[in-house]
Amino acid sequence: MLYLLALLIGVIAGLRAMTAPATVAWGAWLGWLPVGGTWASFMGHWAAVGIFTILAIVELVTDQLPSTPSRKVPQQFGTRIVVGAFCGAVIGATAGATIGGLIAGAIGAVIGTLGGAEARARLAAAFGKDPPAAFIEDAVAIIGGLLIVAAVA
Repeated sequence: MLYLLALLIGVIAGLRAMTAPATVAWGAWLGWLPVGGTWASFMGHWAAVGIFTILAIVELVTDQLPSTPSRKVPQQFGTRIVVGAFCGAVIGATAGATIGGLIAGAIGAVIGTLGGAEARARLAAAFGKDPPAAFIEDAVAIIGGLLIVAAVA
C-alpha cells in the first residue's frame, strides 16, 4: 500500500511539480505523515510548508501563461521526476522504506508527466482553449495529493 501511495504522489508531481511537495509538507506539519525521527522530519517544519506552498502557488499561476514550456522539455521532465522521487521517498520514510518510495515516486512522476501532458492536450482541444484544462489539472493535483497524504495517516 505504501508503494502505491508513493507512486500516486509521483503522479501528482508529474501533473504539478510543486503541489506534491506542498501536500507532503502540509501532511507532515499536520501530523498525517509520521516523519518525525526520520531524515524527512524537516518536511513538518513551518518553513518547509511555507516555501513549498508558495512554490506551488507560483507554479499554478505561471502555468496559465501562454509562454509556459511543455512538461516534456528535458528540464521540466527531469524536475518532475526528481520531485516525484523525493516525495515518494518522504512517504517511504514513514515506514523505513525510503529507497522503495523513491523508486515508486520517480515511476509515478514519469506516468503523471506523460499521461498528464496527453490528457491536458485532449482537454484543451475539447474546450477549445487551455485555461479550463489547466484548472481541471490543478484540482485533480491538489485534491489527489491531499487524499494520498491523508491515506498514509
